[in-house]
Order: sequence, then C-alpha cells, then structure tokens
Amino acid sequence: MRKLLDEKLARFEELERAMNDPDVLADSSRLASVAREHGSLAKLCGKYRTFKKLNEEIDEAKEFIDGDDPELRELAQAELPRLREERETYWNELLDMTIGGEDANRTRCIMEIHAGTGGEEAALFARDLYEMYRHYCETKGWKIEIMDFSPAEMGGYKEITFGIDGEGCFRELQFESGGHRVQRVPKTETQGRIHTSAATVAVMAEPEDVEVDLKPDDYEIDRFCSSGPGGQHVNKTASAIRLTHKATGLVVSCQDERSQHKNLAKALRVLKTRLYELKREEEQAKRSHERMTKLGSGDRSQRIRTYNFPENRVTDHRIGLTLYKLDVILAGDLWPVVEALLDYERRELRSTFGEIE
Repeated sequence: MRKLLDEKLARFEELERAMNDPDVLADSSRLASVAREHGSLAKLCGKYRTFKKLNEEIDEAKEFIDGDDPELRELAQAELPRLREERETYWNELLDMTIGGEDANRTRCIMEIHAGTGGEEAALFARDLYEMYRHYCETKGWKIEIMDFSPAEMGGYKEITFGIDGEGCFRELQFESGGHRVQRVPKTETQGRIHTSAATVAVMAEPEDVEVDLKPDDYEIDRFCSSGPGGQHVNKTASAIRLTHKATGLVVSCQDERSQHKNLAKALRVLKTRLYELKREEEQAKRSHERMTKLGSGDRSQRIRTYNFPENRVTDHRIGLTLYKLDVILAGDLWPVVEALLDYERRELRSTFGEIE
C-alpha cells in the first residue's frame, strides 16, 4: 500500500516538474496530457502528503515525550491523540481512494457490452445495460461518448463500446466487468415463458497517450462503409475504420462518426486502452500471489450478476447482495449496487492494509 502511494507521489512530483519544463510548455498536446494526468493524481497525492506530514509530527511528538523538557512533554502528550486520530482519518481516505489498485483514480475509462447467449433477447438486454450505465453516468455528471456499436434487428445491440469521462468513473464502475444474466419473458415469447439470456461487460481504464507506445507501423488500417442507421451517407462514404494490431491480433472498429479521421481517432483510443488492459493483465498474472481485488479480475466468463424481472430482483453473486428494486436500478439508480461493492472492497483492503505502517 505505502509502496503504491510512494510511486504515485513520485509520478505526481515528476509531472509537477514537467509542467514547468519549457519543452513541455511549448507542446500544447503534450502539456494537455501532462496536465490531465497531474489533475487525476492531485487529490490522492495531496492527501498522501498530508498523511506523511502527520507521521513526521507524530514522530516529533514521541521524541518530545521521551525528552527531558517537562513542558514540551506535556504539550506533546496532549497533542499526540489528535495527531493519531487525524492520521487515521487520512489513512482510511487513502485506502478508499486506492480501491482498484494503480488505476483507481483514472478519470477516463472505456466500457464494452457484448450480447451473449439468447439471440435478439440478449441484444435487447445489452441495450438495457447500456441505458442503465448511461443514466447512471448522467446522474454523476460524467460524459459519455459512443465509440462503436452493432445494432440488432429488434433494436438491441450485438455489441457497443463507449468512453466515460469523469472523476471517479473507473473506480466506481470497475467491478461491472464480467457476465450479466437476465431472466424475463422475452417480447418474442407468445406463451409467457421465462427465458435466460446473457451479456458480458468489460470496463477498462483508459491510459494517457504517453503510457502506450503505438506507432502507425504497429497496426493496419482498413476503411469501409458504415452499416446501420445513417441514411444515404452510410452507403456512399467509406468513413468507418478497422484497426488490426499486428503483434497481438487485436481488432478495433469504429463507425459512429461521419468523419473518417474522427473514427480513426476513436479507434486508436480503444486500441490503446485494450493494449493497456492486456499489459495490466500480464503484470497481474506475474504477481498473482499478491492480492489485487476480491471482486474478480474482470474476466468476462465470470458470472457476476442476475437481473430477475418476475421478482424485480437484482443479485450480485460475488458479495451475496440482493435488492428487490430491479426497475429502479435499470433506470440508472445503480449507486446502491456500486456502494455495496465499494464497501465490500474497502473492508477487504482495511483487513489487509489496515495497520498504519
């Protein structure tokens, strides 16, 4: 825990120096990237600096208590409980802010939703999940930007990829990764039978440009005509972009924008995010003996939640949470679920790192 915080503080101080570097100041795009990363670390590092200062004051008070000056000893004895209580408060806040590990304070993430088993019903469920997350993001004041989507015949999504921008977005949504299952009577069902369908969700922290070294020679670009809604423009203009990363075989497509260069920019963002996620997964595998999170690695094969319409019930299988207000949650009031997941992880972190070093 302290090692992670020290690394974050070192990076923050490095960014502080970079923001005063003439070369960085002369490059507006680089400066914007540095400023964005600096801003994402500011709150955490500010608290950690205060925590370290409190540690120094506590050590100083202990020295006075062990010293020969009775007046200083009395003052230090009176001050020490307050310093320890304040330090405990900051420690708990730092634990909260590091839920999610090194990416806890990312202000941008990319979410992918894929329809699973269940055909058109699964695609409709994927759309329901997207709408749930979209409404939740609106209540938080986060921005959403659709990167790519593949519509199904009945109005659902075979898959949809979108970016989220806002303070705390990755920290709150990271535990949504995994398999989501729905139990309900489909619109296509004439006999009222309950069917089970599924969708998978992946939430990936979006890296800064400088964190992923991606050159034009590293990928192939295919240009093609967009599909789906869009009128005549769809059939006439090859504005859609498909990127294939040569080394990994990762494929990313984007056709949401009418402009080819805008689609390319979005596709590059998604590709960089997937490459960063791949790197993160490899690093976690190397240190698999270390505890990362009790709530799962984000493996899409892991079934994390069931949405049961007949009972108006949502169950998160990882923490045994059951809420009988599915309609409210699907309308965007996801906070009771998010809060329960964060609280569970917070308690697990405190049991592991609870002792102040």
